[in-house]
Amino acid sequence: MAHEKNHDYHILTPSIQPLLGAISAFIMLFGAVLFFHDSGPWMLLIGFAMVLYVMFAWWSETVAENKAGDHTPVVRLGLKYGFILFIMSEVMFFSAWFWTFFKHAIYPMGPESPMIDGQWPPAGIETFDAWHLPLINTLILLCSGAAATWAHHALVHEDNREDIKWGLILAIVLGALFSVFQIYEYSHAAFGFAGNIYGATFFMATGFHGFHVLIGTIFLFVCLLRVYAGHFTPENHAGFEMAAWYWHFVDVVWLFLFAAVYVWGG
Repeated sequence: MAHEKNHDYHILTPSIQPLLGAISAFIMLFGAVLFFHDSGPWMLLIGFAMVLYVMFAWWSETVAENKAGDHTPVVRLGLKYGFILFIMSEVMFFSAWFWTFFKHAIYPMGPESPMIDGQWPPAGIETFDAWHLPLINTLILLCSGAAATWAHHALVHEDNREDIKWGLILAIVLGALFSVFQIYEYSHAAFGFAGNIYGATFFMATGFHGFHVLIGTIFLFVCLLRVYAGHFTPENHAGFEMAAWYWHFVDVVWLFLFAAVYVWGG
């Protein structure tokens, strides 16, 4: 009786995943720095593989907690608050890239005067036409967000398992198609990452967004697997809801990137 749980909170069991996640992220970051200095991509790939493993293992632990009944309404509320704070930190992260893009676009640094002789985009840079592949990718990502909303509505208001599955499948396929088109776009870029501030800013802003699309696609795929396993209910679906939030955040960031980088900045 002394150890009987008499509260709605969940006391976490010890886990190696937070430490392993930090180590994996550091290895991936250090590998990226080495890769940028022409030392090969192997450490970067090893770190990325470790991050993927931590994602799988940590998600598995969280799903097991949910199945055990540890995610009470109070716990789910705390998880949602934590995820909202995470998205706010992501907003600040992308704000930094928008800030540097606008700074260099409005005050381009020239060889003689930082205010007069500068040019944006820099001389010799051939930018992408915003109204071709970038516009197609915008429509693809918006349709993917709509499909995720359809799946969420089917779960919360109808508990229609088939619509949930098809909505998630459509969202995942469109998210993967977005990534394929972005890789195709990168392979046809008329400018590189190094040697000019436009290319560096463009690839960092759109590249990090592309990485978030990849993570969001995996997030939705995990939700699809859980739907097939019968894990979600209209009352208890915090994981699904947070995946939808993340995917809509990715949509909104892309709309700003499309308007600022491709249309205005090009």
